[in-house]
Amino acid sequence: MRNIALMLALAATPAAAQVARFEMEAPMPAYGGASFGAVGGYELIRGRATVALDPADPRNAVIADIGLAPRNAAGRVEAVADVLILRPTDPARANGTLLVEPPNRGRQIIGQLLNDAPGASNGRYASAADAGNGWMFRQGYTLAWIGWQGDPTPGAGMRVQVPRVPNVTGAVRDEFVFDNRTNPASGQLTYEPADPASLRVTVRARTEDARQTPPGLAVAFTAPDRISITRPEGFDAGAIYEVTYTARDPGVMGLGFAAFRDVSAALRHGEAPGNPQAGRASARAVTLGVSQSGRFLRDAIYLGFNEDTAGRQVFEGMVPHIPGARRTDVNARWAQPGRNPSDHTDRLYPADQFPFTYADTTDPLSGATDGLLRRCTERRNCPRVMQTDSEFEYWGARGSLTVTDAAGGHVALPANVRAYMFTGHPHYATADAWAQQGQLCAMPLNPLQAGAPMRALMVAMEGWIRQGAEPPASRTPTVADGTLRSSGNLARRGEGAVNFTFPAIPGMVAPDSITPAYRLDLGVMPPRAVGAWPVLVPTLDPDGNAVAGIRLPVIAAARATYTGYNPRAQGFGAGALCTNQGAALAFAATREEREARRDPRPSIAERWPDQAAYVAAVRASAERLVTERLLLAEDAAAMVAAAEAGTLARLR
Repeated sequence: MRNIALMLALAATPAAAQVARFEMEAPMPAYGGASFGAVGGYELIRGRATVALDPADPRNAVIADIGLAPRNAAGRVEAVADVLILRPTDPARANGTLLVEPPNRGRQIIGQLLNDAPGASNGRYASAADAGNGWMFRQGYTLAWIGWQGDPTPGAGMRVQVPRVPNVTGAVRDEFVFDNRTNPASGQLTYEPADPASLRVTVRARTEDARQTPPGLAVAFTAPDRISITRPEGFDAGAIYEVTYTARDPGVMGLGFAAFRDVSAALRHGEAPGNPQAGRASARAVTLGVSQSGRFLRDAIYLGFNEDTAGRQVFEGMVPHIPGARRTDVNARWAQPGRNPSDHTDRLYPADQFPFTYADTTDPLSGATDGLLRRCTERRNCPRVMQTDSEFEYWGARGSLTVTDAAGGHVALPANVRAYMFTGHPHYATADAWAQQGQLCAMPLNPLQAGAPMRALMVAMEGWIRQGAEPPASRTPTVADGTLRSSGNLARRGEGAVNFTFPAIPGMVAPDSITPAYRLDLGVMPPRAVGAWPVLVPTLDPDGNAVAGIRLPVIAAARATYTGYNPRAQGFGAGALCTNQGAALAFAATREEREARRDPRPSIAERWPDQAAYVAAVRASAERLVTERLLLAEDAAAMVAAAEAGTLARLR
């Protein structure tokens, strides 16, 4: 009997998470030993985890090329993921929630988001200033980051080392937009070339244009996986250079999903040799991914990676932040996880094919019926999902397809899903950002940061998964209420072009295209569009601010127009969307200034007779959002204080 029990225990351990071992450094004090309220100090642990996956396990079968990957002596496929943990020094003060972030291009982002940490704080844990306001730590979260991206893009950041499939070759394309005048310019290839003679390069000014090979254009190797492109005359700094070549030995990039799943499960349950969380199991787990890693989470749930190999739910809560309707180019041969399909760049990479929304819908282009939650619904392990998007996602990341069907009609989200749009926000900004004119974009950059509403929603997520308390209702533009509308006749520059009436505001530069949602034919190189799904955009008020979504006091008591779009400037592919950016255009101070500028927007003085009236409007908006659980009381007070100081609008 004793031998049988031992055999069962040994069999259960690898099945639970398939983590072979952790190799971690000793804990060290974080943030200079700073204390965070009742929780006290935090400690930092770095290291890595080796996962050994059974290719025969049906939960791993979805991973592209796993059956061709090299195996260890036990017949397992191995990958090694970087791991970083921040946790309360005193385990008794942890709140019982493991909060896991898939790194964004190898970086830890959520400290900037939830803690309002400075823009230069990524990867810094030396001083109390690096912790920002310390909100996550005051809550008592145990935080973990697990590398999942296996291509060269993260550089020195957190990553996963994946095996390569030997003796396989194929056609690969890399795309480069340098946004500078460096000539020649250098680039990193995603895969190792098999035949140097196959290397080719083309150039075009805009993504819809024909590829060209003009005199003066050339490409050459500077290392086995690096190239130098000699740039021809007649193309601006934002020209698109497409490099094609025959590559060898593709990495099994989809192992990043399994590594993230299994290491998260192991940390949550305190399993596997060398696990630093042994004896510190968490009662629940939530994952929050920002931008690229938010897209990764949408893919992970769609592919069934919220169930570990013991059949347990990995995450009770999932928060994809600013992904739009996109997923990732990860689980495929010759995958390129770093690609970000946008208006000007990477349009033809398969990061966002049907399905787009969480509910099952039918695709009018293919006839298929599918949804992001189909697999987890069948397995009964779906998390509670809060998808949070900026307004930019509705212009530049096909965000409308998250809340419509594939024909552009209204769709009801499942009961376990909420969707929120932060009105007037760019894709991403840090808490120390101010509106300023950049070189790449035509209008001043939008500085609005999403920390305050995200903190309120994380509190709501905790209540949802702990007590079953319903969170705030979704707040997005919708077809049903008329706040999501067509971008018009899509004929000027292909399916991404815009025929949309923008406000006649001084300084307003309208884009001539938005990011389309192409159905791709991936059987040709380069891929080609064979159809397009409808992309809708938010309805705007007379000031040019969107009417729907979570309208924070900076919008409800506006002193500027804050857009989710900002076109590229002259010399950088003018007219196409400036990727991830919005704009901020200040109101005139007085009626006289407004009339001199021919600005249709009422001036600040016409809106509020004095500073006290403006502050009162900010206070009323903030208090309303606190009542609606979309803002915490401490953040409402901070916004009122900023209004009193004249800094809420983040305008100089």
